[in-house]
Amino acid sequence: MQMAKQPTGAAERRGLFKAGDRVQLTDAKGRYHTIILEAGKVFHSHRGTFSHDELIGQQEGTVVATTAGTQYVALRPLLSDFVLSMPRGATVIYPKDAGQIVQMGDIYPGARVIEAGAGSGGLTMSLLRAVGDQGQLVSIERREEFAQVAKANVAAWFGGPHPAWTIEVGDLAEQAKAYPPASFDRAVLDMLAPWDNVDAVHRLLSPGGVLLAYVATTTQMSRLVETIRAAGGFTEPQAWESMVRGWHAEGLAVRPDHRMVAHTGFLVRTRRLADAAQAPERRRRPSPGAYDSEGLAWTPEALGVRPVSERKLRRLAASAGEAED
Repeated sequence: MQMAKQPTGAAERRGLFKAGDRVQLTDAKGRYHTIILEAGKVFHSHRGTFSHDELIGQQEGTVVATTAGTQYVALRPLLSDFVLSMPRGATVIYPKDAGQIVQMGDIYPGARVIEAGAGSGGLTMSLLRAVGDQGQLVSIERREEFAQVAKANVAAWFGGPHPAWTIEVGDLAEQAKAYPPASFDRAVLDMLAPWDNVDAVHRLLSPGGVLLAYVATTTQMSRLVETIRAAGGFTEPQAWESMVRGWHAEGLAVRPDHRMVAHTGFLVRTRRLADAAQAPERRRRPSPGAYDSEGLAWTPEALGVRPVSERKLRRLAASAGEAED
């Protein structure tokens, strides 16, 4: 019986710890450190030291103690842990939103997906996991510096280049011209002006394909939704946000945590209609004042567009390169 092909990076994360593995150390208070195992190297903290050799060759989930007696649980980090600790330039999409994008965008094994706005590669890794080695993910990033950071982070997580991934530097509208119509099943937009690319996405998506966009503010969400409606060729867009609240559970002391991951961004989803089809006219009457006589004004300030300094981009590109090495 032939064994099924393992996804990229899966083999490297199984079995005993070995030199080169990324390991997350968690103490009794839930604080953690991330290290790369190296033979002969010593982990130092204000709570003592221990040799990496004590973990190399051990099972995942081993408890190791420092010279001062502090104990750490050693585990390979989950993807959500890695995304929140990796070098990043653009604001990272939080795991709660990445999970929503994969599920609500219906990203499935073998899907053809185009992603605009690779940023630091956090969402890219979730999409690659979903499409698998036999799928296709094309990521388009406007900034060369961000593309380099994304490449380094993806390679660090998967242990090398992913066979389903292509990253291109440029504008979505221009890069899209290289692909024939209906080249993709799904489109995921995480960019400053997704409304400028609605027509390009309509051309790229196959009928029934899903467009899912992540935007940061209500003004951006409003402009995107109205642009989709005006363009035609899509179903009525849906918009929502998700919030995650942890709970403290210890015996009978059960209460919500004092802090929570509340608003991070809005998700907008719609589906491409058949060629030449138009969405049925909405029967729901808009609220009074939703549209004024002068139309809707979306200024850069209202949309929350803020430039990223060149100095920060150079620093992040350098740190991502060091992490990859």
